[in-house]
Amino acid sequence: MAFKITDLFEDLGVPGVVAGIGAVVAAPLLIPAVAKVGKPVAKAMVKGGIVLYEKGKGMMSETGEVFEDIVAEAKAELAEQKSQAELEPAPNSEIG
Repeated sequence: MAFKITDLFEDLGVPGVVAGIGAVVAAPLLIPAVAKVGKPVAKAMVKGGIVLYEKGKGMMSETGEVFEDIVAEAKAELAEQKSQAELEPAPNSEIG
């Protein structure tokens, strides 16, 4: 079945055709208005993303520092335990 322009008008009806014509006429007026509103909104979203990125980067840096401190403390404790074990006298093993 081939497409006919009359099928479009029959399916949409008069309100659909009027709405389509209204959209074509209003588009040149609406696009600049939407662009004026859209640009600040887009800029605000980008700014928010940058702020979140910077905060996240700072949090990751702090987390890395805390982890490094924990590793250093654990290594120090292991070294202390090792030195104490070396200083303790060996148990006497009597051969009897």
